Order: sequence, then C-alpha cells, then structure tokens
Amino acid sequence: MNLSSMIPELLSALPLTLGIMFVAMIIGFFLALLATFFRVRRIPVISQLADLYVSYARSVPVVLQLFVAFYGMPLITDNIGLGDIFSANVAAMIGLSLYHGGYLSEVMRPAYLAVERGQHDALDSLGYSFRQKMLRVIGPQAVHFALPGYGNAIIYLIHNVALVMYIGAADVMATAHLIMERDYNQYQFGTYLVLAVLYSLLCGVAWLVIRFFEQRHAKYSAQSAPRVKFTTSV
Repeated sequence: MNLSSMIPELLSALPLTLGIMFVAMIIGFFLALLATFFRVRRIPVISQLADLYVSYARSVPVVLQLFVAFYGMPLITDNIGLGDIFSANVAAMIGLSLYHGGYLSEVMRPAYLAVERGQHDALDSLGYSFRQKMLRVIGPQAVHFALPGYGNAIIYLIHNVALVMYIGAADVMATAHLIMERDYNQYQFGTYLVLAVLYSLLCGVAWLVIRFFEQRHAKYSAQSAPRVKFTTSV
C-alpha cells in the first residue's frame, strides 16, 4: 500500500477523532465554568473539592487520566449494578473532558480575577446580582483575557486526542499504527508525516477560529467600552 491509498483510510478514522475532541471540548468547557464558579465564590468544602479536581487534571499525565477513566469507570458502574457500559471511545471522552475542564479552569479563573476589583465593588454598590455582573460587565472583559489561553487549551486538547489509542479507541493515530503493522512498517516516515500534516491542519483551523473571535471581541469591546458608565446619585 502506498501513501496515496493510505490517506483515505486514515481519513475514515477522522470523524471519531473529531467526535472525541468536540465532546471533550464541550463537556470540558462546562466543567471548567462550574469549577471556576466554585473556586471564585469560595464556598466551603465545595470550593476545596473544585481545587482538588483542578489540581488532579493539571498534575496527572493525560495518558494516565485516560487509563483511570478506562479502568476506573467500569468499577463504579459494576458496584451500582449497571455492568461495564463504557467503551474505549466513551472512556476517552470522559478522560479528556475531565482533563480539559481542569486545565481550562486555570484559564478562566485568572481571566476573571484580571478584571479590576473596583468594578466588582461598583457593581455591588449598584445592586447588580452575580449573574448580572457576569453577563453585562465582568464576563465580556474576562472573555477578552481568556481567549488566548482558551486557544492554547484547544490546541493542547487536539494534541492529547492522539493518546486515546492507548486505551483502544480507533482514532486516526491508532488507525495509522494498524496500517503500518499490516504493511510491515514499510511506510513509517510517510505515515507519521501525513499524521503531522493532519494534526497541524486541525490546530491551524482551531487557531484561525480563536483568532477570529479575538479580533471580533476586540472590536466589540472597543465599541462598547465608552458606553459603560457607573453613576451614583446623592
């Protein structure tokens, strides 16, 4: 098999790779929002648990987190009588979602804290609720600070999707290894070169999307900033 006939076979595994990536991206985003909320609100016990989760996600190697999800989740489901309902693909989504959520929380929390404290105090004095503050004033500014770090988090996630082959998920990387074994490793360099181009394209698309939102948000902030005024009546 030559490289030209190998590429369609690699691309056939791309939907699963993208599916794992997008599921981890979406679930991880909401996990990061939840963890960040508890960490900035400093709710007793719950905030400490959120800190512990973020520490686990950032400290433990991603491949080990995938093994924990793959071998650990069946133990939980067996104990509650559900049996082994987790496939390698589902375990990959869970493991990467937990990793991405913890990593992304460390992007969101500094972005939230980067908004000067005086604005929080001013909004509190005007009677804004936490939800109103986040949606109208603090949130848009925090998004501006978080976008570059969020782009890096997405690129790291794309890189780490390649690790799901170690728990048996048939993604692009696993398919490439199967092809090389089948062809007695005749085209190792070419196969890895194709993979490098493929992952570079995925990262390039992610960078362009984040860059678009950065520029769009910068224009929006520049247009809306003069309209934000705090007034007090005596």
